[in-house]
Amino acid sequence: MAHQEKATSGVEWRITLEDGSSKSLVPDAGPVSRIWAGVGGLIAGLVLKVREFLRRAWDIGVDDPRKVIHCLKVGMALTAVSLFYFMRPLYKGLGGNAMWAIMTVVVVLENTVGATIYKCSNRVLATTLAGFLAFGVHWVASQSGQEFEPLITGASVFILASATTFSRFIPSVKALFDYGALIFILTFSLVTVSGYRVDKLFDMACQRISTILIGTCLCLLVTLFICPIWAGEELHILISRNMDKLANSLDGCVDEHFDYNDEHKDSDKQPDKKLLGYKCVLSSKATEESMAEFARWEPAHGRFNFKHPWQQYLKIGASMRSCACCVAALNSCIDSENQAPEFIKKHLSNICLKVSSSSSSVLKEVAKTIKTMKRSSSVEFLVEEMSSAVQDLQNEIKSLPELLSPPEVLHTESKETDDTTSTIHLLDVIPVVTLASLMIEISSRVQAIVETVEELAELAEFKGEVQEKEKQNQPNINRIVASQLNDDQQTVKALERV
Repeated sequence: MAHQEKATSGVEWRITLEDGSSKSLVPDAGPVSRIWAGVGGLIAGLVLKVREFLRRAWDIGVDDPRKVIHCLKVGMALTAVSLFYFMRPLYKGLGGNAMWAIMTVVVVLENTVGATIYKCSNRVLATTLAGFLAFGVHWVASQSGQEFEPLITGASVFILASATTFSRFIPSVKALFDYGALIFILTFSLVTVSGYRVDKLFDMACQRISTILIGTCLCLLVTLFICPIWAGEELHILISRNMDKLANSLDGCVDEHFDYNDEHKDSDKQPDKKLLGYKCVLSSKATEESMAEFARWEPAHGRFNFKHPWQQYLKIGASMRSCACCVAALNSCIDSENQAPEFIKKHLSNICLKVSSSSSSVLKEVAKTIKTMKRSSSVEFLVEEMSSAVQDLQNEIKSLPELLSPPEVLHTESKETDDTTSTIHLLDVIPVVTLASLMIEISSRVQAIVETVEELAELAEFKGEVQEKEKQNQPNINRIVASQLNDDQQTVKALERV
């Protein structure tokens, strides 16, 4: 039986079944309604994705405003070089090749000064060499007659392109001239092949070289004098920051293993956040290598000379990654299912915390040395303190058998019981020995980091703190000496009058 009921929202049709229950009859949505609903959902999802993208882009710009500045620099350079194409007098001087200046700015202008100089130098050198070499090949081919001209041109392109491509696999060439080799292949092929149909090949090559020179010079001016970002300085900051992160990760891992933070809630340490520091060290190899290569092309700036030992930073980074591997293994001990008994952890907690604290202190002091480029007088003392803590840890490990199996227990138990007890004690000791061995290995690798930093200090001629203080106090000393000499002269004059 069906009947009609009125609702506040309109008319609703319901049907009463034989069992007394009722069911609403809702008409199916038509195809137009379904399509409109799908389009609305698609537009809403697209708006949400665009909003999330803009939020992330805003966060990137806020975290590092220099990226926004670099974008503005690129726009400024492209606008300036476009004048050679828009202004008729400049366009007549360069012709359609003015577009090469715009292409040069697009592919050459990089975020750091070193990367821009590297690409500019490679592009100018490769374009010039390839242009004149292509002109020479064209002259030889044109003198050989129409029959042999395409053969000579094709053979030269094949030989030089193959040889240049192979040179990119040579490590020394790849490090310094990889981009230049690519530009050489491109320029030589374009000029050589186009010269088969173009009469004034030399004029065309000169125009292209001149436009590329204009583009590279403009890029150098923009990157050097408008908010420059130095690759060497970025590498310097990255190494010191990673060393601080490594020290914090070491402290955080040991603190969390011994639940040290539950007893010191008011401490400013946050191991949960600091545990990720060693991962930054492990993943920074490619960035360090690229920055070191680009830093070699940069002129002297700030505290860094032209021949600053940038390659030494790579050795420091390798030493830090070696230490970070041990910290990663130490971090895995926290989540391990096999944990030592609480009384064993409590017995070794103080000495392990002492070793981690002394090791992290050494790392932080060495990071300060790199950051300030001044030798620290407390590094040797901290290293000795770390060595002493490691020696104490080794002594505590040697005393573990006495803690686990006292002599009187061994005399009263049977041989079978002794074997069972020894097995249980061995399983209990394994996590502790693993932790202690990692702590000892970390301290030795921290010592290796200190040695590489000392080499950097010698190569870069870091000044000591004592020398810096003497330099700062020298004007005061000069004033004191001058005042004393003045007093002595006045005393002598007074005695002469008497």
